[in-house]
Amino acid sequence: MRAPQRSPSNAEAGIALIAVLWLTVLLTVIAGGFAFSMRSEALAARNALSFAAARAAADGAVERAAYELQRSRSLTDAWSADGAPHAWQEGDASITAAAVDESAKIDLNAAAEPLLKGLLHNVGGVDAETAQRLADAIGDWRDPDDLRRPNGAEDADYRAAGLKYGPANAAFDTVGELQRVLGMSPALFAKIGDSLTVYSGRPGVNPATAARSVLLALPGVTPEAVDAYIAQRKEAVANKLPVPPFPGAQGFATGAIPVWRIRAEATMPDGVTFVRDAVLRPSADPKRPVVALLWQEGSRVASTNRPGNAGESSSAASIDGTGTQ
Repeated sequence: MRAPQRSPSNAEAGIALIAVLWLTVLLTVIAGGFAFSMRSEALAARNALSFAAARAAADGAVERAAYELQRSRSLTDAWSADGAPHAWQEGDASITAAAVDESAKIDLNAAAEPLLKGLLHNVGGVDAETAQRLADAIGDWRDPDDLRRPNGAEDADYRAAGLKYGPANAAFDTVGELQRVLGMSPALFAKIGDSLTVYSGRPGVNPATAARSVLLALPGVTPEAVDAYIAQRKEAVANKLPVPPFPGAQGFATGAIPVWRIRAEATMPDGVTFVRDAVLRPSADPKRPVVALLWQEGSRVASTNRPGNAGESSSAASIDGTGTQ
């Protein structure tokens, strides 16, 4: 005779119910995590697509600026390398581009010593003795010999300071290289770096497009004279009149040169923005009409007249679509 079968106890039924509930919770968590992951990936893909579109629009704006700057000056709508912004809509992208000739900055390799000293003292805020020492150290870095200037620095001075390198005894390749000069501090470089270039090749600057910091580097000028001139210059540009000369420039003034620093910013409807900073030089080669001396992503906070260039590259490249970097 068989024993009677027992029905599951209440305890066993409760355990089974709890197991089912935990399994349901686990599956819900897994599904939620998967959904969140898919949403994040979709957002990342959309942002990447928007960023690529903004970058392409900014790059195209730089090329347009280069074209506009090479048009005849007799045309009423011709662009000038005076820092004036030009805005337009390109598809979904809102674009702003501006250009200034590179002689608006002080060339590290060609600038006269008084101009460098003025920048270090008036803009950098160092005393006259320190400004002289740094100007001599800059001169020793860029000259080809090992002869030490009265307040300069050659190999022995760098070794005495515990550095494993000495002066290049060659031209600066980038503005950022200035940070390696003996005595140059990060704080001082942050104040003067935006006023410098390695692309103009001029011993002076172009007052018609120079930023306030550059004009303050001119020997003998006062902040009041600089501010008055900037106001006068702004009024002339607004009225499409020739920019007057700056009396304070004296023997340190130079004219505009066909080397342009262009800044283009493209913003998409979702707020994604890309900034392109470039330094371009026109070429006589029809297959390579414009050469890029600098081609880098820029910062949104920088201005056209004073772009950050501490990390700029010295490589030259065409912007005809074959050699950009």
